[in-house]
Amino acid sequence: MEAVNAEEPQLRHVEKDVLIPKLMREKAKERCADRVQAFNHCCKESGFFMVFKCREENAALKECLTLHYNDPAFFELCKQEYIQEKLEFERTGIPSKKRKQKLPTSM
Repeated sequence: MEAVNAEEPQLRHVEKDVLIPKLMREKAKERCADRVQAFNHCCKESGFFMVFKCREENAALKECLTLHYNDPAFFELCKQEYIQEKLEFERTGIPSKKRKQKLPTSM
């Protein structure tokens, strides 16, 4: 059996294999924003021939994203962020999307 940190809550299978990797993908796209933008621009310019014309941009984007996906420190960072969001939801009962929305100041 694995030794589990007493402070860290136990994560379910779906959290480890689906929800945390989803958060990783979102954050990796933010970190690779320049390559995402270059690939999108190339695709818009090339139209139907993007499969052939945008290979370099696609390769650079894949390399950047894969670098982040395979980084254990990045996984831990996203895992800790997920745990914080989960604990905050358990404490308040308000999902993170609704917490981030601004409340009206006057009626």
